[in-house]
Amino acid sequence: MGAMTDPSPWWSRAVFYQVYPRSFRDSNGDGVGDLDGVTAGLDYLADLGVDALWLNPVTVSPMADHGYDVSDPRDIDPLFGGIEALDRLVAAAHERGIRITMDLVPNHTSSAHPWFAAALAAGPGSAQRARYLFRDGTGPGGVNPPNNWISIFGGPAWTRVVERDGAPGQWYLHLFDPEQPDLNWDNPEVFEDLEKTLRFWLDRGVDGFRIDVAHGMAKPPDLPDMQLAENKLLADMDSDPRFNHEGVHDIHRNIRAVLNDYPDAVAVGEVWVYDNAAFAAYLRPDELHLGFNFRLVRAEFGADEIRDAIENSLAAVALQDATPTWTLSNHDVEREVTRYGGGPLGLARARAMALVMLALPGVVFVYNGEELGLPNVDLPDEVLQDPVWERSDRTERGRDGCRVPLPWSGDAPPFGFSTTADTWLPMPADWASSTVERQLADPESTLHFFRRALRLRRDRSGVVGAELTGLSSEDGVLTVQTEGGLRCVLNAGAHPVDLPAGEVLLTSAPLQEHSPSLRSPRPGRLPPNAAAWVL
Repeated sequence: MGAMTDPSPWWSRAVFYQVYPRSFRDSNGDGVGDLDGVTAGLDYLADLGVDALWLNPVTVSPMADHGYDVSDPRDIDPLFGGIEALDRLVAAAHERGIRITMDLVPNHTSSAHPWFAAALAAGPGSAQRARYLFRDGTGPGGVNPPNNWISIFGGPAWTRVVERDGAPGQWYLHLFDPEQPDLNWDNPEVFEDLEKTLRFWLDRGVDGFRIDVAHGMAKPPDLPDMQLAENKLLADMDSDPRFNHEGVHDIHRNIRAVLNDYPDAVAVGEVWVYDNAAFAAYLRPDELHLGFNFRLVRAEFGADEIRDAIENSLAAVALQDATPTWTLSNHDVEREVTRYGGGPLGLARARAMALVMLALPGVVFVYNGEELGLPNVDLPDEVLQDPVWERSDRTERGRDGCRVPLPWSGDAPPFGFSTTADTWLPMPADWASSTVERQLADPESTLHFFRRALRLRRDRSGVVGAELTGLSSEDGVLTVQTEGGLRCVLNAGAHPVDLPAGEVLLTSAPLQEHSPSLRSPRPGRLPPNAAAWVL
């Protein structure tokens, strides 16, 4: 083989494991996970079979939105162990052949960022304010916001500041929390600073970035009003003036130009854009390498719905000959076990969907705890921390339920996650049966199932996760066929179904025997809410 090399980049078939650092593992007993905790879990992740990690934000932050409010983008928060802890993690991960990607937050800073403090001090019309989106209000004395935009987290997207003389002054835009002022991407200083951040981490050995709100950043210059329906935001409308403004593509081209100096680096964009052509525009050869496509997350558990999601995702990337990405969960959405019905039914469906996802070509993202089959946790009101809870006047419970720390060992909280039971979010006592320790001892566990599936995907790359040659749904059964001859069959119907003839590589649930009177050369029957890989 000597001189032959694989021309495709390392990330083109990678399995990324999304680490929510506060919830993965706590190394110092303060009840919050940290980077040394991630380093301590690297052998576990290597055994699981992942190629890369995506770390949710660990840079310096007041933590109003759990790190997505960045006050210093070129340092690691002491909560997570400081910058030396990141250096230790990168070195230890690279020793195991695991790449590290970090979260990048270019749409906004923290209100505690030195730039924002300078903007408040400098006053209207200043160069310091020009780094953000400050505007005069409307109505008598500027008493009303500049436009009717609302925050993703609820409430208005504008906050009025008090000027140095103590009088009410200008308003600043924040599409998220008031502690997350939006940057003005028409100001060249903003990209100059982001370039420093990109190079700072890439020079330290980081392998790339997941770009938060990658369809944001650019704003239409006149900041026109948005359409509102019954005071609720039309979340799925592609005409939303707050997002997907044409100018965003110049920003991505500039980011890509920096990354091209680091040939192995990857940029993955969080792109909540629903039109396929508009989505594909982010994946042009001089923009993002990869874009998150959330159609599989949004699909109901039904053969037709899942087929539509897969077809749509493949059609979108095909417009730019780009690489597809697949995910079933992340830190912003309800865990799939709960989404698919909860309890044994939800877990059976989640395992089945994992086989569908891992059979598909391209890049896969697994969210920490997914490999343990964890459900969402219904937390008591008094422990909720997501800013969505307060911003929505306690009508939206927010995303804390999918962020509860992972259970590692033992029979009671904190289950080896920490040495203190006072973890940043409480862990449910009934997770005793879901710990890593308990699942490692059970060959039929969800953890062993994931390890087998990821091993097959890696060892049989020409078969599992190869390009598709067929995709169909009929009578509640989804069939995915790869050019390597794999058939992934998902039974989303109400009755057992016959599998095609061939070798069964893996099933998400035990097959049912054929009737003794029926001598069939085929494998057993696939029960409802299950999937199988047949070669």
